[in-house]
This record gives sequence, structure tokens and C-alpha cells, in this order.
Amino acid sequence: MLRLPIHREGWPFIAFAAVLNLLLILLVGNWGWLMAPVTLWVVAFFRDPERRAPTGAGLIICPADGKLLPVVQAAPPAELDMGAAPMTRLSIFMNVFNVHVNRTPCDGTVTKLAYRPGKFFNASFDKASTDNERLSMRLRMTAEGGVAEKDIAVVQIAGLVARRIVSETGEGQHLCRGDRFGIIRFGSRVDVYLPGDVSVTAKAGQTVRAGQTILASYPS
Repeated sequence: MLRLPIHREGWPFIAFAAVLNLLLILLVGNWGWLMAPVTLWVVAFFRDPERRAPTGAGLIICPADGKLLPVVQAAPPAELDMGAAPMTRLSIFMNVFNVHVNRTPCDGTVTKLAYRPGKFFNASFDKASTDNERLSMRLRMTAEGGVAEKDIAVVQIAGLVARRIVSETGEGQHLCRGDRFGIIRFGSRVDVYLPGDVSVTAKAGQTVRAGQTILASYPS
């Protein structure tokens, strides 16, 4: 079955932009074509290309397209009840030109989802992780190839322009590495919190791709 590479959240916006573009052309003639780049941008924003996730025990792959921010040690969101001990935090900043569909970093089961309202600071700022509106997911990583199960956190964070976080999963659901689990509209950030002796392979400033780029790994 042919699948259009557009996320379903995008169709209302695409339809609105296309109708507005058509009306402008009818009303002002060729000047209305100046709206066409905006319409094309809306289509591009909601693109949802197929991705093939890498395989291997203990791999943590990128949940979002964008740029990897500096890797730090930080406590996971309190609402996930994972304690206050620092974990390795990898943050991906998505600008308005990136694919905004989010993908699961590893095989696992969703054990908790928690929404917290907040501010809308620029998502590239470090304080966005603690102060901005967010939807946090605790994921019980599946044991495989000698790598024990462990809890990780994946946090969708709203940004200066992004004001809508969409989750497409639920507590108790099993997700596979690379599965889609949500989308954030119009510029945002995703944080991943990893416990224990994880080896980070991606570098700060690196351009990363959801469902493809390996961020880190656990020894088997």
C-alpha cells in the first residue's frame, strides 16, 4: 500500500495553506504565487520519511532530526519518578526546517508518561530542559545480547515557536527501536537521559537523524 510521506498532523495545516494560496491567486493574480514557498514549507515541515534503524545490542539511536547539543550530566524529570541521581543527557535541537517526527531510541516498554506545563524559551537554551512545557516518557529498555534492562527517559520539549507536543504512544505499549512515538510542531527539542556506563559516540554540534544516527551504546 502506497504511503504518503506526510505525518497526519500536517494535513489540516497543508490544506489551510493550499486553500489560502489558491484564494490569493484568485484575488490578486500572479502576486498570489508569493505564498507558494510558505505552502511548500508547510508540506516539508510535516514530511515523514521512512527510516531504517541500525541493529545491535545496546544501541541508543537518535529520537529526532537536528543538532546534538553539548552532552551533560543531569537529573531526569522529577515527574518520571526516576530519582535525582545525575544521568547522561543528550539533547537534540530541531529547527523549523528539520523533520519533526520523533522515533524511539531503543526497544522497550513505556512504563510512564507525564505532561508538565511550562515556559516556551528557545529550545536551544539549556534552561529549556527544566523550564519549558514537556511530555516525558520513561522507557524500560529491553534486555538483549548481554545488555541488562534499564530505565531511560525520552522528553519532548516545546520551544519558542513549538506550542504543540503530540504523543502517539501509551503506558504499557512496547516500542521497537526506530518506531514513531510522536511529533512536536514548529521547532523544538528532545532530551534523552541514559543511566550507567553508557558510551556516547555522537559529538556535540553533530547533525543527527531520527531513527538512524547512533547516539550511544551499552557494553554487552
